[in-house]
Amino acid sequence: MSEPRTELSSLGEFGLIEHLTRNIELQNASSILGVGDDAAVIDHFGKQTVVSTDLLLEGIHFDLAYTPLKHLGYKSVIVNISDIYAMNATPTQIVISIGLSNRFSLESLDEFYEGVYAACEKYGVDLVGGDTTSSQKGFIISVTAIGEVAPDKFVKRSTAKKGDLICVSGDLGGAYVGLLYLEREKRIFMESPGVQPDLENQTYVIGRLLKPEARKDIIEFLAQAEIQPSAMMDISDGLSSEILHICKDSGLGCRLYEEKLPVSEEMRMAAFKFEIDPTACALSGGEDYELLFTISQEEHDKLVLNEQISVIGYMTDADQGSAIITKGGGQHPITAQGWNHLAQ
Repeated sequence: MSEPRTELSSLGEFGLIEHLTRNIELQNASSILGVGDDAAVIDHFGKQTVVSTDLLLEGIHFDLAYTPLKHLGYKSVIVNISDIYAMNATPTQIVISIGLSNRFSLESLDEFYEGVYAACEKYGVDLVGGDTTSSQKGFIISVTAIGEVAPDKFVKRSTAKKGDLICVSGDLGGAYVGLLYLEREKRIFMESPGVQPDLENQTYVIGRLLKPEARKDIIEFLAQAEIQPSAMMDISDGLSSEILHICKDSGLGCRLYEEKLPVSEEMRMAAFKFEIDPTACALSGGEDYELLFTISQEEHDKLVLNEQISVIGYMTDADQGSAIITKGGGQHPITAQGWNHLAQ
């Protein structure tokens, strides 16, 4: 039997919003007024407010051929609150707006919002507003995340200092090789629709792409260890692109060490299957949503307590440029080969 399908037009815009937000329970004291009025009301009780927004477009940022709607809803929240954590802040609210065509049913939208609410619950974030509209083709998602931070504790990209250690959380390149598997199977399916996909049990790297996590744990660790990063950002476009942002904005250069780059064994083996260099994946692969940050050398010993943080290099004078030292001792300039959405 086919699944029941409810046309969105049968609800109307306000009926749809009421349906999607009917079970909201606010989790933060700062959320004074949520969905249901002309605007939300937020009071951060003397803390500073951090705001970030992201736009996700079908065919550019995601492919529904292999992206489950629940995962997409989850990821839409994660990519935004990751930016809040990258400011050393705590995300507290989001607003989400969507544009969609009549090929989407109410049931499919419920799936998407199931993922949205799962992420909100896991990270203690309140959905306090948004909008819906029709789209000629494709699915459009706009999320704005709001967070709070103690006065003057936010961290910018432009405040790294010479000699600072460069650190990164987790491991890198997994999302990129996960994408390679999914794109390969999509091509095979398009050419031979009867062939069943074979993702070779690559659960880890595919999960890195379809269901990333934001590094709330790292921000909590830094606070507990009383480490104040001098600069920080999340890795959405690739390590090489992000470290060059920090270098440019801080007026410095850097040295990274290939042997220090954190890569999982799953990513390494998958990269070899595709006959590509794992180091290239770690440097240029996007969508890992790990945190890249710099700290003073005096704080190095505090990091020993956390196996999820790797020290991968240090900041130099600008005239020394930005380079990576290979395992063989060679030195190569770092180039921004991360994903450029405007080049699509």
